[in-house]
Amino acid sequence: MVKLSVIVPFYNVQQYAPDTLRSLRANARDDFEFILVDDCSRDETPDILERAARELPGAVHLRHEKNGGLATARNTGLDAARGEYLTFLDGDDWLAPGYYTQLVDAIERLGCDFVRTDHVQCTARARSVHRVPHGRRGVVLNPREVILPADRSTSVDYAYAWAGIYHRRLADAGLLHFTDGLRTAEDRPWIWRLHREAESFAAVGLLGVFYRRGVASSLTQIGDVRQLDFIKAFDQVVQETAADRDADELLPKAVRTYCAIISHHLGSIERFEPPVARKLKSMSAAALKRMPQGVLDDALDSMDLQRATRLRRLRRRPVSAEVAA
Repeated sequence: MVKLSVIVPFYNVQQYAPDTLRSLRANARDDFEFILVDDCSRDETPDILERAARELPGAVHLRHEKNGGLATARNTGLDAARGEYLTFLDGDDWLAPGYYTQLVDAIERLGCDFVRTDHVQCTARARSVHRVPHGRRGVVLNPREVILPADRSTSVDYAYAWAGIYHRRLADAGLLHFTDGLRTAEDRPWIWRLHREAESFAAVGLLGVFYRRGVASSLTQIGDVRQLDFIKAFDQVVQETAADRDADELLPKAVRTYCAIISHHLGSIERFEPPVARKLKSMSAAALKRMPQGVLDDALDSMDLQRATRLRRLRRRPVSAEVAA
């Protein structure tokens, strides 16, 4: 029986993949498997992964013939995973030695559906610890009960799939797969669904994932049209939350977060290519019109003046029928 499956997508990360793979070797156990998904890389990443498939204990090497994006690559790994527990790692991040053993021990001790962990963010030589935005540690809770309040950062805003471990019963229930084809913000509908539909979770103070921030090839650093998939992602969050039995309570959080993300992108619009910047404005205006308008009014009233003014101005922008759809 495989105890843990680790799903690791790679795409054009030849500079970082060796560090990632070394850290996996320092976490290897006879009952762990490492599912290495090459999402049709065009650099030397495939050669690196072919060597790893021979040398890394527990390695399973899969390759896409067409680039599908992070969400699709993770789904490929999920479909192949055999473990009692599952977790994720990105192909440009790395781990502390022995971290996965501690992670498995934590979820087995707590006996819950999933566990969320802190992580270390690495930007060039700088290191900073980022905590799960939930104060109670090592206590099993209902994940629905930590979605709110709407006006503060909560567990659904800490959307990193790799910052945790998940019982196989969540995969069997269809809760761990991502929306195929999303190029960015793929974790957002995923983390919301997990919190709405799983039965139990806990946050623990483990530090073992090192998240490499500011990688030049990362979509968070590239101002092209793929960045606009955040709109598809948050449309999905709002639509699914609107169908929830507690929609009246949860929608204000979903809408307010969506507005905050739109405002964030508008506030740094100069990093987008000009045609993409124009598309960002038109698609964001259409998104505001799709939101439940009463909930949107309340969300804008609760935000600071600068963000609320920016969004109200955008809300008045005419939208073509094509963009609105």
